[in-house]
Amino acid sequence: MLMMKKRNFLFLMIIAVLIGALITAGVVYFIGTMSGGYVSITKDDYEKYKLMKSKYGKLDELQSYIDKNYYIPPDEKKLEEGMYKGLFWGLGDPYSSYLTADEYEQMKVAITGEYGGVGVTIAADDEGYITVVAPMDDSPADKAGIETGDRIIKIDGKAYDSLSLDKAASVLRGKAGTKVDVTILRGKETLECSLTRANIVTHTVKAKTLDDNIGYIRITGFEENTADEFSKELRNFEKKEVKGLVIDLRDNGGGLVNIGVDIADLLLPEGVVTYTKDRNGERYDYKSKTGATSLPFVVLVNGGTASTSEILTSAIKDYKAGKIIGTTTFGKGIIQSIEQLDNGDALKLTVMQYFSPKGNVIHEKGVEPDIVVEALADDKDDVQLKKAVEVLEK
Repeated sequence: MLMMKKRNFLFLMIIAVLIGALITAGVVYFIGTMSGGYVSITKDDYEKYKLMKSKYGKLDELQSYIDKNYYIPPDEKKLEEGMYKGLFWGLGDPYSSYLTADEYEQMKVAITGEYGGVGVTIAADDEGYITVVAPMDDSPADKAGIETGDRIIKIDGKAYDSLSLDKAASVLRGKAGTKVDVTILRGKETLECSLTRANIVTHTVKAKTLDDNIGYIRITGFEENTADEFSKELRNFEKKEVKGLVIDLRDNGGGLVNIGVDIADLLLPEGVVTYTKDRNGERYDYKSKTGATSLPFVVLVNGGTASTSEILTSAIKDYKAGKIIGTTTFGKGIIQSIEQLDNGDALKLTVMQYFSPKGNVIHEKGVEPDIVVEALADDKDDVQLKKAVEVLEK
């Protein structure tokens, strides 16, 4: 990255003249610049210059061509952003990417599950509006009377539609205690709502007691608060002395690896939960401690069960701690590292692969359930959940 940022100086060099003179540092090269002057560089620097010109000279030529011939003056910042994104695109890895500062902030919200905002889920509808899917309980949006189906047409006096959904979501977020004005279209009535942003915490764990005293915990993602929420619900079911527990990981796309390991620690005996290997073959083990729950449990999975969900599922399967029910999981067995840059942008790069405790590969294979149960097209009765309860009752 630093080499790319410094390349402008090198690309402006147009003439390289070797001067046959010996200086204390060795041979010195004089490079002509567009300004008409010359600068001297050492032989080592000259070799680096040639390498840079060979590697990135074509890119500079393409940019110059665009600058001269595109029908309107191009946005230089967008071009630069496109170059960086293209570099990661060339990996052919959908999980590695260059993130703008806005994209990075959105990712942090997804990872932490905590942000400043009004507490409303929005989506684009078929008519081009931004529609409220649901306000969160006790959130500023909920307290202001915003309802499911309301259409957000203006934020702070500026119009937004479905094409500007991401921007609207970004504007609705902000520091807790700050105000934002939202114009709502409800049917034919236009409503003005003045909201004060608050600290919003999303919840990824939901629990209930099923018939015949069976506990049910659904995990929708692995965020910073997920393990604490899961532990709380698990302890409640232990106190209630339920017959067994259904852990639902269907359509859980993953999240933070360490959170998945923390949950595994509550379910598994002491040992390796998963291990990773990098490009050099260096191995790192994630381990659980003693103190697993005594409740019998089963785990529900499907094709949307991915990443950290698969780490947890594969460990449970390898230890035979509980039955896995459903269909083969997605098959994302790689881990990304995220690093923020000085300008606020960030890099997301796949840096290692993880394996089940027994060394099974998960990536592009997934985890096969112990009991295969296909969901029905119109599955109001949830046959997979019914099977899970049946297994526990036995």
